[in-house]
Amino acid sequence: MPRSLTALSRRHLLQSVLPAAPLFIPGTSLDLNGATPPSDRVTLGGLGIGSRGTSVLRSFLAQGDVQFLAICDVRNDRRETIKSMADQKYGNHDCAMYSEQQELWARKDIDAVLIATGDRWHTPLSILTAQAGKDVYCEKPCSMTIAESRALADTFQRLGRIYQAGTQRRNGPNFIKAYELARSGKLGKLTTLHAEAGPGERWAPLTSHAWLPGEPEPPKQVVDWDRWLGPAPWRPYHPSYVQGRWRGYFDFHGGGILEWGSHTVDLCSWAGGMDETAPVEFEPRGMGAISPYSIHCRYGNGMKLVIRDKGFLGLGSCHMRYEGDAGWVETADSGNVAISPNLEPNSYSVSQQEASQSTTNHVRDFVNCVKSRRQPRSNALAACQAHITCHAAYIAFQLGRKLNFDPATDTFTGAGSDEANRMRSRAMREPWRV
Repeated sequence: MPRSLTALSRRHLLQSVLPAAPLFIPGTSLDLNGATPPSDRVTLGGLGIGSRGTSVLRSFLAQGDVQFLAICDVRNDRRETIKSMADQKYGNHDCAMYSEQQELWARKDIDAVLIATGDRWHTPLSILTAQAGKDVYCEKPCSMTIAESRALADTFQRLGRIYQAGTQRRNGPNFIKAYELARSGKLGKLTTLHAEAGPGERWAPLTSHAWLPGEPEPPKQVVDWDRWLGPAPWRPYHPSYVQGRWRGYFDFHGGGILEWGSHTVDLCSWAGGMDETAPVEFEPRGMGAISPYSIHCRYGNGMKLVIRDKGFLGLGSCHMRYEGDAGWVETADSGNVAISPNLEPNSYSVSQQEASQSTTNHVRDFVNCVKSRRQPRSNALAACQAHITCHAAYIAFQLGRKLNFDPATDTFTGAGSDEANRMRSRAMREPWRV
């Protein structure tokens, strides 16, 4: 896939502010009792909002300067549910419903789009939404392949749109505390970063290539099966897919390495200062076992990254651990932060209520960046690099052997790398492409 990261270096993109320009937020014909001037509101649409998307949407609806205008979904029941949710919030019947995304993209009064479809749609919809002139908040995992990851970053750099990956833990207070310990030097020189992969007994590291038996398709106005599949290979309709049980199938999902790694590897990349690159070496261990398993990675500067599903302190889901030559820190979703005994203070925690605010904080970060045009904490390049790391780790795990990788070209190198390089991308079903 052509590369276009030439005008700006990756480091410069992450640290820069886009050129200042007069900010105009359409927001016309809005009536929120004058609480926020129309020119200061961010107008929002939604694509494919299910259970996780509904939770994120609640955080958007809680922002006084955001107005949700329209929902697009291939399922009529979800269109109706989200419309009811928005109309109840605003006390009107104005939320529009669409079955085809082109209708939403054509709305000139929509500034940004929340994308919460299944994984197969995340990159194509994000790119097409940016091309329609809108900013994007997209749930994770953000891509299905290495090639999609790079296309995502290149597109948002080229078009100057704002992108926030739904890796909300970057705005979680306990994860910020761990990041600050790592970046401040209190842990000494960082040596090893540990990212939790989905526990193998719950999130198998390898996905299935099987298909469920076909059943009669519902009417298109109830569920548009062809559009639900989107860029994924065609297969017969089965209600389980549509009802959210598509995870674990290769065509739709990246397995436990990507499912959790898109959060935890992302946090390690952030704390390690690796948002602009990826490891140069991937060595899988525990192949053939559902659990435990791990992939041992090494960056070009010698720092190690271990993606593993076991051996953490039991602080909740999505553990990460940062180790330096002077101490370590570990945290997860409980809000508790464990710190090596030699450091003072050696314990820290936030309340469950504070920890649960990470999504709302993340949404607020996005809204602020839509207005200021600054890069958000989980911008497209940061998401790209963390996802490339997860995809490369998964490729090494599938092949069951150590692989060398060149982050400058997103290619595997050395003897026997041809097979791995063929796995960097997948064909998309027509007419969809990136």
